Amino acid sequence: MNLVGIPSKIHSYNVYDDNHGGRRRGVGEECSLPDFEALSETISGAGLLGELDDPAPGHFGNMQMEIPFRLLDEEPVDLLDTSEAVRLTLRGAQQLLTTEGDTAFRSMRVVVRGKCASLKTGSLKAAAAMGASVTLNLFYIKIEVADQELVELDKLNSIFKIRGVDILQKVRLMT
Repeated sequence: MNLVGIPSKIHSYNVYDDNHGGRRRGVGEECSLPDFEALSETISGAGLLGELDDPAPGHFGNMQMEIPFRLLDEEPVDLLDTSEAVRLTLRGAQQLLTTEGDTAFRSMRVVVRGKCASLKTGSLKAAAAMGASVTLNLFYIKIEVADQELVELDKLNSIFKIRGVDILQKVRLMT
């Protein structure tokens, strides 16, 4: 089957807690991945027409990720301990429409590490989910699609890779 085609959707996904033996977490419907917002400095002066923002490669603002839960129970509370990093792996199946019109799937994996920034305890309503959630401040993220690394950012170890290329290798050798 030809996997070249039109990416369509996330077919299914699960969240696994690597701190607790890879236990699957019973999260809610949607888990938003963090944005990569480059830190930059505005430069101006002789030889430049005005100002421009110059990003520092590998430096990004605080990255947050909200993990939703249907209920407030031990699962979100386990992530509240800020003395231990939260280690989660999200595994999903991306659905594609092949050039022949068939449906195909490819794997997606997102690994994150961070610490709890907040716990929303949700609300109580008969016959409804509570809407609890944990927001993590991330210091590590790796995104892979079809077993190919797309991006890896490790803020604690000065590693920033795009499609397997270590952007900061030269910088680490100098410092």
